[in-house]
Parts: sequence; C-alpha cells; structure tokens
Amino acid sequence: MVAKRALVSVSDKTGLIDFVQQLVSKGIEIISTGGTKKAIEAAGLPVLSISEITNFPEILDGRVKTLHPAVHGGLLAVRGKKEHMDAISELGIQPIDFVIVNLYPFKETISKPDVAYDEAVENIDIGGPSMLRSAAKNHRSVTVVCDPADYQTVAASLDADNEVPFELKQKLAAKVFRHTAAYDALIADYFTKQVGEEFPEKLTLTYEKKQSLRYGENPHQMAAFYSEPLKNEATIAAAKQLHGKELSYNNIRDADAALGIVKEFTEPAAVAVKHMNPCGIGLGANINEAYDKAYETDPVSIFGGIVALNREVDAELAEKLHSIFLEIIIAPSYTDEAIQVLENKKKNLRLLQVKFTEDKQDFVQYTSVRGGMLVQDLDTKGYEDVKEDVKIVTERKPTDAEMESLKFAWTIVKHVKSNAIALVNNGRMVGMGGGQTNRVGAAKIALEEAGDKTKGAVLSSDAFFPMSDTVEEAAKAGITAIIQPGGSVRDQESIDMCNKYNIAMVFTGMRHFKH
Repeated sequence: MVAKRALVSVSDKTGLIDFVQQLVSKGIEIISTGGTKKAIEAAGLPVLSISEITNFPEILDGRVKTLHPAVHGGLLAVRGKKEHMDAISELGIQPIDFVIVNLYPFKETISKPDVAYDEAVENIDIGGPSMLRSAAKNHRSVTVVCDPADYQTVAASLDADNEVPFELKQKLAAKVFRHTAAYDALIADYFTKQVGEEFPEKLTLTYEKKQSLRYGENPHQMAAFYSEPLKNEATIAAAKQLHGKELSYNNIRDADAALGIVKEFTEPAAVAVKHMNPCGIGLGANINEAYDKAYETDPVSIFGGIVALNREVDAELAEKLHSIFLEIIIAPSYTDEAIQVLENKKKNLRLLQVKFTEDKQDFVQYTSVRGGMLVQDLDTKGYEDVKEDVKIVTERKPTDAEMESLKFAWTIVKHVKSNAIALVNNGRMVGMGGGQTNRVGAAKIALEEAGDKTKGAVLSSDAFFPMSDTVEEAAKAGITAIIQPGGSVRDQESIDMCNKYNIAMVFTGMRHFKH
C-alpha cells in the first residue's frame, strides 16, 4: 500500500488531535502549517511542515504558504490519468490524499462590535479556500473535510487501503462548496456594505440551518428554518426556548410577526397574533394592564394564538396566560414562579425568551417569486418619521388624547395585511379589518368587530381613501378621528365628509401597504 498524505490546517481545532491520531495510526503522513502544526507537535504526533513540501518559506506574515504547485499539484492531479501522474512525478510532487481545512474566523471577526476594517481584511482566508476547492474538485481522488462534525465519519469509513467510499467523498465535496460559497458570501456582503452599495448587480445570500421542521405551511410541504449567520439577539431566530414542543413553520412566522409589532413600543405593550395578523394589542401603565387590554380586543381570536410582551412575565400575568389556550408566549424574561405556572399541565406551550435589545441591523426583506426574488428594506417607519409632514386637513383638530390614539393606530395598521383598517380606543386596538380587496370592506369588518367600542374610537388606514364611503361608515359608528396617508385625487370628498360629521382627520403622507 502506497503511503497516503493528509494536509491539515484549521482555525477551529475541535476534535482535531483525536482525528489526526487516528490518521497517524493508519500510517497516513501529516503535513501542517502554523498554529495547527504546533498543536499536533504538542500532542506528540509526527508532522511535516508545509515548507518541507514546498521547499519555500512561509512569507508575508503567513499570507503565502500553501499557494504553491507542490501543494495544488498534489491535490489536483487525477490519479487515473497517466499524464498527470507523470507530470507531478517529474517535478518531485507527491499526491495529497486528504485535506482537513477550516477557515480563518471571518464571521466571528466581523461579529465583534466596532471591529477595525484592517482586522476584518486580515481574517479573509485565501489559501484555505483554495485548498478546499482544489481538493473538492478532485474529490474522486482526494477526501476533503471542512467540518469537525465529519471527522469520526471519515475515520470510521477508511478501508484497508485508507480509501474512503466515493459517495462519502462526494457528500464532503458538496459540503465544501457550500462552505466556501457561504464564506465568500459573507465577505462580499461585508465589502458591499462598506462601500454603501444597497442593491448590487449580484446578490449572494447565505444562511445557516437552525432546524428541520416537521412540515411547512401545510403537512404536505417540507420545510426547514435557517438563520442569518451574523447573530441578532432581538429576533425569533436567536430566541431561547424555555419550554414546550418544537416550533412549527407557521409558529415561526406568527412569532416573528408578533415580535415585530410589540417591539414598536417602549411603553408596556402586549400583542396577540393569529395567522400573521394582530388580533389584540394593548398599552398600559404596566404589562398586566397592557395584556388585559390586548385580551379584551378579541377574546375569541386570541384562542390558539401567540402573545408577545415587552416586559417580564410575573406570576400574576402567568395565571392569566395559563387560563387560555395559547401556542406561544414571547417575552424578554420570566420569573421562576411564572415559569412554574405556565409549565403546569401545558407541555406543548412554547415559552420563548427574546432579548429586547435595540436593533442595530437594517433588516432587508426577501420575498421569493417564481423565477426570482424581490428585495426591499423592511417597513420600519412610524409616526416619528412623518411627524414633520403631518397635516390636519379638517376644520376640527384632534384633541391631545385623540392624537395619542391616532399615533398608536398608525403604528398598528402597518402590521395588518392590506387593505387594512385598525381602530383604537383607550390604549387598545378594538377592531381590525385586513386583507380585503376594497377599503370600505376592511372598514366595515373592523367596525363590526369593535361593536359598541367604536364610540369615541379613532381609525387608521394603511393607504388613502379612494372615495368618502369609508368616512361615512366610520361616522355612523361614532369614530371621532381618522389618520391616513392622503394622496387621492378625491381627498377633498373625504375631508368634506369628515367636516360634515365633525371628525378630525390627519394626513401623514406615508402609506403602509402590506401585501
């Protein structure tokens, strides 16, 4: 049996020594570089320096060490091709049969707060991806390992000739190309942001698998959950699950929607969500009062829904939450007593803990369509962003109390599927009409849902009124103030209708379509 060689160069040394020890015990010669070589030597294992193979020193602070024909010739030579083997033999190059490489920690480097640009650049690996790609291209002859999780699989698969089954080599090569593609995608994204390019001519995204899901939106659809590689703690992807069964596809989408709404508020807020739409939102002097208001919005629809809260859950609130069937509760923290209450006879109730830190990341929304993808900034604009442009267009101005309710309603309606209408009264949403094909239809649904709670309530609309019928329906129900973007050629008809019924109306100049 011809002795085989393994080139080992890793940043992540998890499980490395045990693996190298197994390779050495099989008679495989180890070649290594820098810190990896020192770690192998420290373990008392035989190892050759890369410079002994290339007959050339590492230069430029280690930037150049493996970029050499003695390395890549040994990796890329096709073993069954006589011309290749004759060529490397004439040049004194020996084949390399195993490549165990993982890359400089670029992701970890740029994840550090205020990382220096030069430090990020220095952590771009050049030689590592080159070796991985060479080995993966020639995977019929070379076994390539980029993930420590595969070490024992490879060791266990070695036959008497230290060969690895082709099917495994092929899987490992596929993993390498995913690995290097993800690595390059992160680098490309970092530099794209550095130069302020918002929509580059090539868009390369990378995500990391968080979990397989039992199914997707429906049981006949397969699904998985992937998270962004750069951690953002204020997200569902980074949530810590304290209790309950595994999240489903629909759970994750609803939880994300609930979190997005509750994070709009700095005061104590509670949000109930069902099928991606809010079915209850309340603000209060404390989180218990906020939840009571959210619950009162629609005690029927909250059943089987998701509740998100932006304050700690205590035992008192936990008792209220425990009294109804909920799928998920989201909060920044829970007291020990609250967890005990919520876990009691509720084995399936998911308790998620999310850090309500400020979002420093500019979220981008990706929506797949057949044959392509739409990309846009997430709609994070609120009343504070439009207040300088706000116009009171009616004869009557809103009272201070009405104005606070209008701001609240304007925040809510952004999260309701278009056409959208939201009603607010006394610090809580009292009615919502969403996903309708005409605006007056959405208004009628919201008003009917609110019932007698429309008296003295305010109304918000995600887009302008194309005619005055929505205002007329609102007036009949006792709505006292309206907030909408304005911008219709028939705005004056709506203004006149408001004046007729002594309704105050505010134009913001910004719409909130949610398709």
